[in-house]
Amino acid sequence: MFRPMRRFKQQLTKEECEAILRTQPRGVLSLSGDDGYPYGVPMNFVYGDGVVWFHCALSGHKLDAVRACDKVSFCVLDQGEKPTDDWAYYFNSVILFGRIRIVDDEEKKLSALRQLGLKYFPTAEEVEEDIRKNAARCHILALSVEHMTGKHVHER
Repeated sequence: MFRPMRRFKQQLTKEECEAILRTQPRGVLSLSGDDGYPYGVPMNFVYGDGVVWFHCALSGHKLDAVRACDKVSFCVLDQGEKPTDDWAYYFNSVILFGRIRIVDDEEKKLSALRQLGLKYFPTAEEVEEDIRKNAARCHILALSVEHMTGKHVHER
């Protein structure tokens, strides 16, 4: 169903892809938007066990797109590096394909919010305070990964 990577010599292993997903702060979630236009939106996320978790508002373009079509892709780049003797960057990218859903289970929602918070907030106390104040005003989206590829790129 999914195409093999054309530049297979640059392909990252599953472990390398997962390391990028665990360490990088954001990526671009791509959905099928209004009137068939693609809709790509930068998102904070957390990854674990083949699932990418996102938080979002209770309404809006993203949720409308999720409800209309659950097939999405998600792209994450690492920071890259530029060797001192080269003008071009080297970086790694990961592209995921899968199906996304709104999480209805309250325990799973709170668990995902904690995982997200611990990735971005300085302390666990701040995470709990934010959940207490804002959990009722957000949804959690779960992207179940069906296909993942990663690539090492030299920008030349």
